[in-house]
Amino acid sequence: MGKKDVEKIVIALGGNAILQPGQRGTYEEQLKNVERACEQIAELVVKGFNIVLTHGNGPQVGNILIQNEQGAKLVPSMPLDVCGAQSQGMIGYMLQRTLKKALANMGCKAEIATIITQVVVDRQDPSFGNPSKPVGPFYNEETAKAKMAAGESWIEDANRGWRKVVPSPEPQKIVEAEVIKKLIEAGVLVIASGGGGIPVVEESDGVYRGVEAVIDKDLAGQRLATEIGADMFIILTDVPGVAINYRKENESWLRAVSLEEIRRYEAEGHFKKGSMNPKVKACLRFAELTNKPAVIASLDKLLEAIEGKSGTRFLPS
Repeated sequence: MGKKDVEKIVIALGGNAILQPGQRGTYEEQLKNVERACEQIAELVVKGFNIVLTHGNGPQVGNILIQNEQGAKLVPSMPLDVCGAQSQGMIGYMLQRTLKKALANMGCKAEIATIITQVVVDRQDPSFGNPSKPVGPFYNEETAKAKMAAGESWIEDANRGWRKVVPSPEPQKIVEAEVIKKLIEAGVLVIASGGGGIPVVEESDGVYRGVEAVIDKDLAGQRLATEIGADMFIILTDVPGVAINYRKENESWLRAVSLEEIRRYEAEGHFKKGSMNPKVKACLRFAELTNKPAVIASLDKLLEAIEGKSGTRFLPS
């Protein structure tokens, strides 16, 4: 598939593209990780593709929440939606700087902009009655019980300690979609909807209020790609693509799959919740709604993934 077939691509960077497991999360560590991804993205821009970039923010928001907790006696803590906005700006800044440098090294002067993105959710979404998305660091049981007594929801997480849980509602609409489309038309490389976007509910026509929740970044990426009319949606992660019987003796990596085939594998329980399942669901939705391809691929195989030489490609009917 070449340039004539695909012009506008939404690329979703997994959290490992910015902060890898085992790292402390220093600015220098994160910047170095970002550089690896940005070199490939810059190549696509030079080739003439319109790129919209989105990204995860889980580790970064976790660190911000720790800063909130530790500094609460000195400065007021910020609500979760504000922490999400803060992480969008921080990661967007790193991506902008790094992409600008990579593009300059290739002789390209493309403009880049980060859009602090709000994503509308339904205040009646069932997740608000059943919070399940862990956020922030692990705490002991005593701390968790004190927080629960104050009205928060907490769970014991895989024998590693207690964590706060918040709702994870479905993304309904990208508030800044029209702004993003205008920037793309002007030739700007846009970074948007970081961390799934800032969850907001619509109180009246065009008036929004932030809510304490976390939107799945892959589903929000799909919503963004659909609303701006992307020709392809790509999720980059730390594995080569989608596998059935993952980590078993009969493990098999999927290359090009029909939507019917991937639905069957999903129903059989091949894709783990909180890991590959939301990525598969996001790609399914994009291919169904747009009749255009979606891809899940390894972070270091972006160019090959676009050409159909790597990753798992979801083929629309």
